Amino acid sequence: MPKKKVALAMSGGVDSSVAAYLLQKEGYEVLGIFMKNWEELDENGRCLALQDYEDVIKVCDILHIPHTVFNFVEEYHQRVFHHFLRGYELGQTPNPDIVCNREIKFGLFLKKALELGVDYIATGHYAQIHPTSAITELHKGADENKDQSYFLYTLKESILQKTLFPIGHLPKPTVKKIAYEQHFSTYNKKESMGICFIGKKNFAPFLSSYLDKKEGLIMDIEGNVLQKHKGLFLYTIGQRKGLQIGGKGDAWYVVDKDVHNNIVYVAQGKNHPSLFASHLMADDITWINNPPSFPLSCHAKIRYRQKEVPCLVTPGENKEQLQVTFDSPQRAITPMQSIVFYHQNRCLGGGIISKRIVN
Repeated sequence: MPKKKVALAMSGGVDSSVAAYLLQKEGYEVLGIFMKNWEELDENGRCLALQDYEDVIKVCDILHIPHTVFNFVEEYHQRVFHHFLRGYELGQTPNPDIVCNREIKFGLFLKKALELGVDYIATGHYAQIHPTSAITELHKGADENKDQSYFLYTLKESILQKTLFPIGHLPKPTVKKIAYEQHFSTYNKKESMGICFIGKKNFAPFLSSYLDKKEGLIMDIEGNVLQKHKGLFLYTIGQRKGLQIGGKGDAWYVVDKDVHNNIVYVAQGKNHPSLFASHLMADDITWINNPPSFPLSCHAKIRYRQKEVPCLVTPGENKEQLQVTFDSPQRAITPMQSIVFYHQNRCLGGGIISKRIVN
């Protein structure tokens, strides 16, 4: 019986390196594919993507598997980066990693890989796919500190059925240990936790090179002018750093933004009541499997590094919108970030936060 073929997205990092090894060990015929989505040079004029691809080649040579490159630079700019910039132009805080997964990794990459005749695609995500007798479910990764299901909620069941997550059942230390034992040079490679495929950046200068700075006012919630800001896109709900507001008392935090009037509103104290809300509206909803019945009692998270909290989900004013009511007020609910719904370890789906409803 011929081996099943898998196209593995390899980034040049430890996770996808170990994914390649595990797939091969399980008997799959593996093709390593490096996605080039961003063109940038380092301080020595050397292409950063080329450096990562060289690490991919080293791992593939050790495992004796073929490798190739998919160039998605143009598509990434059109489908992800422009969306990212547009969000900041509107004074919002978008999440490009989620868009990138939907449009590039599990959109273009999946389509092009299947055209090569593979049976599955695979990535180094910390998540797990659980087929049952009736449906295919997305579950959290076994390593709670590394679980990436939050970024994968847009994947429909039909995509999961064509996808493998080889390291989703492993803790990160075990992944690094395997890489070390297999003599992969990526075993101690520093992780990039920055923008999807762009990497870690000094964020303010990076955004400023693409967006026009328009000075405005920083005001407290009583309407007193405290400072000037250098561009609304540089601030997000809950932010403390960079406000440059002196004086006595607790630190100042961004609690709201008025896009129309170009105003950043702040209040003192990490737990100021203005930072909290018990309700939000979400749209652009995706359910991984069939839509649930409402009202839906479940758990949800409004940012990646957060433990899921209990909530009640009900239909909004139209069928494309949901209202979410939390059992307890949530801090720094941020428009254009994603809310993702869970039942125990199973990821149900999610949507984009359109607004928070202040109590």
